[in-house]
Amino acid sequence: MNRKIVVGITQGDSNGIGYEVIIKALSDARMLDMCIPVVYGCSRTFGIYRKLVPETEQITTNIINSASEARHKHVNIVNAVPDSLPVDIGQPTADGARAAIIALRAAVADVKAKFLDAIVTAPFSKHTVAQTEFAFPGHTEYLINEFGAKDGLMFLCADNLRVGVVTNHLPLSKVSAAITKEVLMSKIRLMNQSLIRDFGVVRPKIAVLGLNPHAGDGGSLGTEEVDTIIPAIKQANTENILAFGPYSPDGFFATNTQYKFDAVLAMYHDQGLIPFKALAFDKGVNFTAGLPIVRTSPDHGTAFEIAGKSMANPGPMISAIYTAIDICNNRDNYDEMSANPLEIKHFEGPKHERTILPE
Repeated sequence: MNRKIVVGITQGDSNGIGYEVIIKALSDARMLDMCIPVVYGCSRTFGIYRKLVPETEQITTNIINSASEARHKHVNIVNAVPDSLPVDIGQPTADGARAAIIALRAAVADVKAKFLDAIVTAPFSKHTVAQTEFAFPGHTEYLINEFGAKDGLMFLCADNLRVGVVTNHLPLSKVSAAITKEVLMSKIRLMNQSLIRDFGVVRPKIAVLGLNPHAGDGGSLGTEEVDTIIPAIKQANTENILAFGPYSPDGFFATNTQYKFDAVLAMYHDQGLIPFKALAFDKGVNFTAGLPIVRTSPDHGTAFEIAGKSMANPGPMISAIYTAIDICNNRDNYDEMSANPLEIKHFEGPKHERTILPE
């Protein structure tokens, strides 16, 4: 619990606000007391944005080849992205997206080599990334595939609010067909286990939202609640998981009911993220539950329109780094507390030599 967490931070899209919020977040010397940051990107691009952000002269950088060379009290930079990739601040380009993917893959390689304890990903544009060789709609899906996880949960977190979503980056027209009892059960189990191990919650209480207006109103406004969601909640209860619902999403958040639960499971992306961002945008964190590694991200996008203007709020990036540190410590603590204190060893007893007496 006393060790310093090594946090890999990927640059995101070169032309967005990724570098700006990273530089602002790491300008606070207290951050270097909390962790050892390793930025994956390009030192040249880091320098370009550093000149655009005032009052960052106190940052001491250290150029390294991998996180294994990271130094304390420094902002370590892995030059994963070639200098030859152009930077066009504020413009969504294929090169900016390509740089984000290169940095992400370098960080994943280091975390697989156990040089990192966690990854914090700055945002990229899903539209421009789709124009590259990257075959995933977002970080979440890529990391689930990369680490061979059976499933993953997009889990938005703030101080007293946590919201997960059943379907991630999926068109609304495909949401209903994607919500099955098996899928719901997987997400509920993931959320419950993450609350226990990653957030230190004892006996978590989970609120499950409905899919249709008024949670289907008994089947008159849609049957997904009756056919799928309610049976999943009942099965979760038989597994000793405290899941409740389904709740009508509009009234649920309007009456602050979310604060009576440890987490809320929404059915689709905007159903969960719109209220979450409305309530916690300045400090919201996107955490991917279900992975063997810790990954967080600020809950905002690339914001090309304000890139390079020193207008970006570093609050979500700061929260993402702190959340990654907290989850690493919580996992260490949980694993230590739940480990068997007595290692089982097979004991055969002393071996006695047979004495043969003379005749």
